[in-house]
Amino acid sequence: MNSIQIGYARLVIHDDKDTPQDFVISLLRTVFSQSLSDAIELMATIEMTGKAVCGTYPRAVADALLQASQERIQAAGHRLVMTAEVSEDGEPDRCRLCGSFAGDQICLLSNVAPICDDCTLAVANNIGELTRTKQFNFASAALEWHFAGIPRDQLIATSRQFPGHMRPEVQAAVDKLFSASPIRFFGIHERYRYETLTFASLNRFGETAHAIAPAQYQEVEIGEAKPVKCLENGLWLCATDGDLHYAVLLSAHREHGEETGVRIEILAPAGPASAELVKRSFSEIEKAVDTARCYRGKVLSFDADASYRGRSRGLMVHKLPRIERASVILPEATLKLLDRNVLNFVEGRAQLRRLGQSTRKGILLYGPPGTGKTHTIRYLASNLAGHTTLIITAGQIGLLGAYMNLARLLQPTMVVIEDADLIARNRETMGPCEETLLNRLLNEMDGLKEDADILFVLTTNRPEQLEGALANRPGRIDQAIEIPLPDEVGRRKLIQLYGKGLALDETLVSEATHRTKGVSAAFIKELMRRTAQASIDRDGGTTIRPIDLGEALDDMLFASGKLNVKLLGGKV
Repeated sequence: MNSIQIGYARLVIHDDKDTPQDFVISLLRTVFSQSLSDAIELMATIEMTGKAVCGTYPRAVADALLQASQERIQAAGHRLVMTAEVSEDGEPDRCRLCGSFAGDQICLLSNVAPICDDCTLAVANNIGELTRTKQFNFASAALEWHFAGIPRDQLIATSRQFPGHMRPEVQAAVDKLFSASPIRFFGIHERYRYETLTFASLNRFGETAHAIAPAQYQEVEIGEAKPVKCLENGLWLCATDGDLHYAVLLSAHREHGEETGVRIEILAPAGPASAELVKRSFSEIEKAVDTARCYRGKVLSFDADASYRGRSRGLMVHKLPRIERASVILPEATLKLLDRNVLNFVEGRAQLRRLGQSTRKGILLYGPPGTGKTHTIRYLASNLAGHTTLIITAGQIGLLGAYMNLARLLQPTMVVIEDADLIARNRETMGPCEETLLNRLLNEMDGLKEDADILFVLTTNRPEQLEGALANRPGRIDQAIEIPLPDEVGRRKLIQLYGKGLALDETLVSEATHRTKGVSAAFIKELMRRTAQASIDRDGGTTIRPIDLGEALDDMLFASGKLNVKLLGGKV
């Protein structure tokens, strides 16, 4: 093209869908001496608007840059278009910011743009605001800007990975360490959810560059009034008081078939000060995870798929009502066994340890279905001060390793394994997979230290089917406690408990007690519900008559046959 004969010229680069982005960025960096972050930002402008100004230059400089650019474009065989336009908004002796004549001038080397002393001082005074408001489209540009002047091979990235179910603890530590006063914070758009975000991947530019995005949070329930807001990902650009620049990346670490973990990576220049910063930061995060304040003293279980593959999505906190001793309808002898072997045992652990005795213990609760084993566990969980309760169903035994790691972390803990006979029945009736699960359970129980503050509570409806290696060896199960069918006194208490909202007189209570011999607590609870239903059908629930109780009993015991009686917890 013809060279421009007046003043200044703007060089404009136009969008060309066929020219690779990497070539355009390389051209901007090599010919126009732009930084990687500026080149990426300019490339984004070209994509959005169809063109962008590379810079404004004196006529001779513009001609030389245009010729150099066109030679490179032609040599590479591309059809990228670059043009020059007349610029009348700049003169050699005027400040490019305010337009005033200036004596001493400072030139911006990449654009050869003079700035007067007054404007230079104004920029310096507002550098903090400029830093906070500078806009970025891509993470790579933000990192290039943050670590300006530091070669990439002088930056060191260090990472740690934490269990996904400890996200609230990691989030609290990260907020305390980095969120108070970062230079900048960004969310990242994850192009591919299966790929773990790292600083190496954030440094990509072009079509695979990771864009800046709004921060994304997920609310995680921890059993409190409000859930904890946990970041899906986040990029913090920080600096110490000594002006040591570093960056922190929080991301999800995903592996097929495994629990999604939380990954923290810190990027900092090589050197002892950076090494100390990284060591101190990870130490604080690890300490927060070890403390695990969010989950201590609560009733927990993993939210897992119904398989033995070890997949889990996090922890569930069970909000169970407090159970008082008066609400546990069991024979007095059974209650005393529970007190001596669980509550009193836990209270005396310190003295036992002082006398050189083991503080680990295994309890087996057994009895027919519906007698109150689960209710008893809730009573124990309510009255074990400071204990965390972990509830493991038979279908989750594949997660036993993760449960036991959590149990050791959150000591003192009560580990409940429900329906233990499903995984610990006699070896002669087991398949190879089931035997592996049993061995895992036995190894975990044997592997506890003698001074571990971990209490195992197993439940079963069929104690006769339990594997002898589990049931007969001290140190695994120390006390078996029967949760029996309620006796006459127990049935009366249960009828009064579950029928407290009904107008039951003494005659009806006595009749119900007499006619429910040999049934479970669950049977009595259902009987009171059906009695109330019969009353509602008769007179809207105003009164309870013998006919209401009789109708409910007939339906439960006689009208539907033996199977219905067995399902409801009655004797066949």
